[in-house]
Amino acid sequence: MSETRIDHDRLFKELLSTFFEEFVLLFFPHVHEQIDFHYLSFLSEEVLTDVTAGEKHRVDLLVETKLRGEDGLIVVHIEHQSYIQPSFSERMFIYFSRLFQKHRRRILPIAIFSYDAIRDEPSSFTVSFPFLTVLDFRFLTVELSKLPWRTYIRHDNPVAAALLSKMGYNEEEKVEVKKEFLRMLTRLELDEARQRLLFGFFETYLRLSEEEEVQLRNEVKTMEEKEAAKVMELIVSYEQKGMEKGMEKGIEKGIEKGIEKGMEKAKLDVAKRMLAKGFDADTIHELTGLPLETIEQLKP
Repeated sequence: MSETRIDHDRLFKELLSTFFEEFVLLFFPHVHEQIDFHYLSFLSEEVLTDVTAGEKHRVDLLVETKLRGEDGLIVVHIEHQSYIQPSFSERMFIYFSRLFQKHRRRILPIAIFSYDAIRDEPSSFTVSFPFLTVLDFRFLTVELSKLPWRTYIRHDNPVAAALLSKMGYNEEEKVEVKKEFLRMLTRLELDEARQRLLFGFFETYLRLSEEEEVQLRNEVKTMEEKEAAKVMELIVSYEQKGMEKGMEKGIEKGIEKGIEKGMEKAKLDVAKRMLAKGFDADTIHELTGLPLETIEQLKP
């Protein structure tokens, strides 16, 4: 069975559009202090065509906002990169220039590298000669696999909690990472919809085996009693939601099977009546779709 394809772009877009200010504060505090988040507008999806490469590209997130103390608008362009792409910095410049051509405003470009490999990604694209630098395009970057996850558990920030699942941990640390994620979630005290968004994002990228889940429960029991109760309540709550979802799917499948059986019985009843009225097997097959073998077996 083929592995279910993960819609990385949708997941990151949901996370960043819901917690945009928290994202900027977490990774770019120097930018956060300059932006007026009272004015925030998410622009419609942009599709950019790269004629040379023969590709169409959807911009992940385009946010219109203001700098504090200024009337002019800026556009924040966030590009999520889920796989290694050669010449990414060049493409980033192309996307930036197309957006600038359309909007004619200051644009702040940000790239998030979310693949598991550890690389030294460039944060600029330069065109130069020995006698002249024609272009020196720079953009902000976040390389998730390079980030030390333990540093981010101290932040009561929903983006930090979700992105623990994509940071630089090893297999032996998975249980501890999820435990810290749950502790952060209980401290954040978000509404159910936002909590579910974070939980769904995290579970997509970091899923424990049954043995690891047992280990997690055992470690939760060693926490301070009040915190342990909150974390265990969260675990049980999401397990129940998962079971309910599974039951709903099972019921839906059961209904579908029931409908199919009902339709099959109705066809058989029609075929029997047609045979009784003297219709030949070929005609009945054409009108009901029943196999000729089945029709022959219905004959008295």
